[in-house]
Amino acid sequence: MGGPNQNELIITGDGSHSLRSHRYDVAYHSTHGAVQESLHVFIDAGLRPVLATAPEQIRVLELGFGTGLNALLVYRLAGEHPATKFTYHAFERHPLAGDAVCQLNYPQVLQCPSDHLLVLHQTPYDASASAVSFNFTLSKTDTDYLQGLSEAWRGLSYDLLFYDAFAPNSQPELWTPEALRLAYDALAPGGVLVTYCAKGQFKRDLKEVGFQVEALPGPPGKREMTRATKNPAPSSEGPG
Repeated sequence: MGGPNQNELIITGDGSHSLRSHRYDVAYHSTHGAVQESLHVFIDAGLRPVLATAPEQIRVLELGFGTGLNALLVYRLAGEHPATKFTYHAFERHPLAGDAVCQLNYPQVLQCPSDHLLVLHQTPYDASASAVSFNFTLSKTDTDYLQGLSEAWRGLSYDLLFYDAFAPNSQPELWTPEALRLAYDALAPGGVLVTYCAKGQFKRDLKEVGFQVEALPGPPGKREMTRATKNPAPSSEGPG
């Protein structure tokens, strides 16, 4: 076992790796399957519906870069959509050490080049956005989301928010109405928040700050997940 701020490598139900945080005493992903959870919640319920509209640009914000799995899935999908520009920004208060990253088997499970995950982790924190590929730009911030979002990224509007903080029992401050108001303000009109969390109070708080909330079937091992949409801007067109 590691120290209080270290992580333990675990194998999840679909054969993909995850980590157990000793700091928060919780796994980074579902023990039923890390890759299948991320695909189900963040890609299939979040990114693919946005991609279906054939946008020229998709701006993604992630709360909790963690192992980099979600970013890797988006980077991988960007290669299949060369006409779309992907801009990805992530908040991560406790970046992983390089030796932990090297142990993760996501490139093998996803059958993508082994250096793709490393490139994402090697992108420096708190620096200018890095062009990882011709249509995928990444920036990462080692800052408290509750303090850094409104200052460092004021005025930016995201199309999609991966709300992937540790569970409310572990990081309660990131699931408050105040935190969700930051999320609402960060999204463009019609923007979407997706998360594995389906707690009743969380969904009530989302509605209270202005989101339209959907309860969707969850990934294996979880009955439900949540997708929340920011109300679109009212049309400026008058009556015909």
